[in-house]
Amino acid sequence: MGTVQHDQAVDWVREQIAAERRELAEVFTTFSRDQWNSPSLCAGWRVREVAAHMSTGFRHSTARSLADLMRAGGSLHRMTDRVARRDAAALTDRQLAAALADHAEHPWRPPVGGRIAALAHDVVHGLDITTALGLPSRLPLPRVTALLATVSRRSLRFFGARLDGVHLRAADTAWAYGEGPAVVEGRAEHLLLLTYGRRLPPGLLTGPGAGRFTLDG
Repeated sequence: MGTVQHDQAVDWVREQIAAERRELAEVFTTFSRDQWNSPSLCAGWRVREVAAHMSTGFRHSTARSLADLMRAGGSLHRMTDRVARRDAAALTDRQLAAALADHAEHPWRPPVGGRIAALAHDVVHGLDITTALGLPSRLPLPRVTALLATVSRRSLRFFGARLDGVHLRAADTAWAYGEGPAVVEGRAEHLLLLTYGRRLPPGLLTGPGAGRFTLDG
């Protein structure tokens, strides 16, 4: 029974990854030039750099990625930034959208974290784009809550999320995290972004601790 449940969970995550990529690709096809060039929630990246980064694992071989890493002096952060900027400049808007749609079933996953980390990669970067642009919510709640269920002290440290003294509380599902006195309430997808070290546009969070995670102006 445990094996069956595990297999069902794996299949569900695969389905969610494919759905997320296809849905985001459809959203991308509607963007204007201004939207493609607008800032995202990823510091220093426009929408098009984030979109380019999302499909790097599909478009680049392991050998090419290792060569890029060597050219960046072994710095993964420097490499991903350089590659995202390079690819964002080289790819057309249509190609950026197609890269997700055409690889919806691709088995790529991050170096650590497995399939659920691949889903998180797509969902969080998708939110980096859609939240920054002020687009309506499109994420199914079960997809978000599955990712919230993986939040831990270890994951917060890994992504540089500083939530000390904070109590996160979702307004649209029964999820909460932390026991600090500073309550921060918002939609589950917005709280997910906080657990990945993001700050959000004004008006998306409420509570005494909201200002700590809100972008200026």
